[in-house]
Amino acid sequence: MATVAAPPIRGAARLGRRTKDLVKRLGPDDVAVIDHRNLDRVAAEELAACGVRATVNAAPSSDGSYPNTGPLTLVRAGIPLIDAGAELFDRIAEGDPIEIDGGRISSAGRLVAEGRRLHADQLARDLDAQRTRIDRALEDFTENTLAHLREEGGLLYGTIDLPETRTRFRDRHVLIVVRGPDHVRDLRALRSYIEDVNPILVGVDGGADAIVREGLVPDLILGDMDSAGEETLRSGAELIVHAYPDGAAPGAERLRRLTLPHTVLPSAGTSQDVAMLLAYEKGAALIVSVGAHFNLLEFLERRRGGMSSTFLTRLRIGEILVDAKGVSRLVGR
Repeated sequence: MATVAAPPIRGAARLGRRTKDLVKRLGPDDVAVIDHRNLDRVAAEELAACGVRATVNAAPSSDGSYPNTGPLTLVRAGIPLIDAGAELFDRIAEGDPIEIDGGRISSAGRLVAEGRRLHADQLARDLDAQRTRIDRALEDFTENTLAHLREEGGLLYGTIDLPETRTRFRDRHVLIVVRGPDHVRDLRALRSYIEDVNPILVGVDGGADAIVREGLVPDLILGDMDSAGEETLRSGAELIVHAYPDGAAPGAERLRRLTLPHTVLPSAGTSQDVAMLLAYEKGAALIVSVGAHFNLLEFLERRRGGMSSTFLTRLRIGEILVDAKGVSRLVGR
């Protein structure tokens, strides 16, 4: 039996080299045009949630360097994914009508790129093969962690100078929301826990937007302030800008323009780890993490200096840190 070709896909091009920013303005009539090498699972889930007609990537969606689940997640969600060339951004503009026929991408009747449509069965086979080659990725991961250990050792030794905060953490549960794997779904699953326990709500950058979208009000927002929306920043939450260890804080300029009071906290590591450490040092009874990275593949997916700060922070915090999925199973969905 002959295979019936899929009909062409048509939509308006929406371009963005930072996927996490692009998803904020995508709709069901759009084709997302991204430049995202190794499309991670978080970005894939957000693209799928937008319901776009297709996603065209100017970079390899998976370069085979580690088991990357993002492309398969997107395709299995029913969103066609096409890998095209890096020149794509030079050949189309925001809002251009584009048509995708297999791997051929046209605009106004003009062929602009010939790419490759990725299919779920091949992506699944590639993922299995990548998992068999994980030894090399683990070796790189370990070397990066050791290389960053000295730089970020203050997270373990307690030498970071933490500021006074308006928020009182002593003997309270603290719910820290990070824009990460399944963060929206996991936050919703914790609704009964939030209503019963009334934890302190801490949003890390874009994670604060998720808190607000669920009809809640964050008590504190910590991060470099490049992802949280202005409405979220004006919610009344205490604002702490995570600065580089040398004190440089680009995010503080945005808050100054918005005339929002804030505190600057210089520290190595990621903002999510600094938020956890802050809650721990301020006496939190329990820290519940939403969207943070907890398993090996998620660490490899991030590929940030071995994520050594994540290991060090968890070593320091120990048993008072739990993942949202564990809490939701205890309290019931």
